[in-house]
Amino acid sequence: MSRKYFGTDGVRGRFGEGAITPEFVLKLGWAVGRILGTESKSRVLIGKDTRISGYLLESALEAGLTAAGVNITLLGPMPTPSVAYLTRTLHAQAGIVISASHNPYTDNGIKFFSADGLKLPDQVESAIEAEMEKPLTTVDSANLGRAEKMDAEGRYIEFCKSTIPLKTRFNGMKIVVDCSNGAAYNIAPYVFDEMGADVIAIGNQPNGFNINDGVGSTHPEHLKAAVLEHGADLGIALDGDGDRLIMVDDQGNEVDGDEILYIIACSRMREGELKGAVVGTLMSNLGLEHALREHGVVFERTNVGDRYIMERLFKKGWVLGGEQSGHIICLDRTTTGDGIVSALQVLAEVHATGRSLRELSAGMSKYPQKLTNIHLGGTSAQEIMESDLVKRSVREAEVEMGSSGRVLLRPSGTEPLMRVMVEGSDGEQVEVLSSQIASTVEALVTG
Repeated sequence: MSRKYFGTDGVRGRFGEGAITPEFVLKLGWAVGRILGTESKSRVLIGKDTRISGYLLESALEAGLTAAGVNITLLGPMPTPSVAYLTRTLHAQAGIVISASHNPYTDNGIKFFSADGLKLPDQVESAIEAEMEKPLTTVDSANLGRAEKMDAEGRYIEFCKSTIPLKTRFNGMKIVVDCSNGAAYNIAPYVFDEMGADVIAIGNQPNGFNINDGVGSTHPEHLKAAVLEHGADLGIALDGDGDRLIMVDDQGNEVDGDEILYIIACSRMREGELKGAVVGTLMSNLGLEHALREHGVVFERTNVGDRYIMERLFKKGWVLGGEQSGHIICLDRTTTGDGIVSALQVLAEVHATGRSLRELSAGMSKYPQKLTNIHLGGTSAQEIMESDLVKRSVREAEVEMGSSGRVLLRPSGTEPLMRVMVEGSDGEQVEVLSSQIASTVEALVTG
């Protein structure tokens, strides 16, 4: 469904441009208050990450919501999943997070959660967009909303700890935790410390400008070096708003979202708790699909984006899904992707089995994967997708690889690019076939 302001993950953009200006955000807060704050004594929670622009946008949202007669609880810097959890448990009408996730500090965004801690349904987003087109009117003085602050870190820390067995302890385990100079800086190290681990915290000195800057899940090289330097058992890297997770084993090898999803799925199987299939995306590594198949677990794919994974899980009544980027959804533990909760599931499996992260991830062999981005120029994505030459090139590659590989051709959702992805068990074959398909697409683009 087309959206004027909302994307698949709220409203995002470069600060000071388009939808991320103070004027727009004030109006957005008012519209959200008008649609979601219809109950008496309505309350909306607002959290944010550590970007310098968060202060200004928080004030704009506060002004808009209170003008609509909605009370606000300001949480300060808190991970996105913590706001989803607190919205649900504090019985608020909605939760709002000011964050652009893994993007640089110059960007910002606004994410929304419904009263049950889930992303807003399409019809609610449509209603908010329709309200945005109306002139802003303020309620009378007697009905203006109020704002209060709440220190909620302790509540969320205890919730995270409750997602693994009560007697689990990480005593004797040395862990490096990279907080990405983001929203989890004052929470993540304490979660693992209180579980008994020896914690070395990095990326925990936010200054408003250094979020995701060379640290966190998008830059795991910093974590790899720290794990090796300190002789740690493993490393944990979150992104700027704390909903994604990448890990590093004791030898400095990266463990991505596909491997993390595999480990958690195996843990649920061992405990007899895996319900239904596991859900990934079109970009999930074929090695994950094959490894799960060996355990008798069905793997289904959706379009790229956690929203689509969540939709499939809810539709089927399943509980586990995730993306290669590290966005893992454990619906048997919480309502949204949560980097800290996901890391705890992996560490609990390390504790329960006595096997290292390296040993657990070795159960899945990642297939070589080659992704090529081709600029479309003046050619439409549809023209490329429907080209007989391109179809033949893809079909020939699929026949050559058989069940040991796959080809994915898809347009970017945000840029004028065609993405060509080839993966398979034979790395040299992947390189050759990827080059052949990309050349065919490029020839069509250049004419």
